[in-house]
Amino acid sequence: MQRFQVGDLAVYPAHGVGRIESIESKVVAGETHDFYIMKVLENDMVIMIPTSNVESVGLREIISKKEVPEIYKVMQEKHNGPGDNQTWNRRYREYMDKIKTGSLYEVAEVFRDLFLLKMTKDLSFGERKLYDTAQVLLVRELSTAKDTDEKTILSEIETLFAS
Repeated sequence: MQRFQVGDLAVYPAHGVGRIESIESKVVAGETHDFYIMKVLENDMVIMIPTSNVESVGLREIISKKEVPEIYKVMQEKHNGPGDNQTWNRRYREYMDKIKTGSLYEVAEVFRDLFLLKMTKDLSFGERKLYDTAQVLLVRELSTAKDTDEKTILSEIETLFAS
């Protein structure tokens, strides 16, 4: 089971990178439970995560710097994802499911597919929001993993798609 300490950075699915602010005990339904109190870096939202539910909610460590090239490789793969042969709302559901897994590899696939789709047609409002969400999740975690600023990561990503 994953154990985090106060001050650790972690990734919460669909919300992104956050810092464990504290570990607190609270009484819920007459039972005492321990919770990680996590503040999401993107928007300062605070999430209480039962320490016993870390696995089921998908809270995980940030990817290592060594994994960054693997993520870039996912984005460079030529992939016939849920493309033109599906309605936008079906694509949206599939993409949302991938983002909810919390896997940066899945988020990278969503970003790649929507980036490529955006080059051939206008994205629906929902797809634009998903694209923005995937980009924020991707850039924030990659910049944290590489210990660099987000502008650098964005230009590295743009370079991937330029080739």
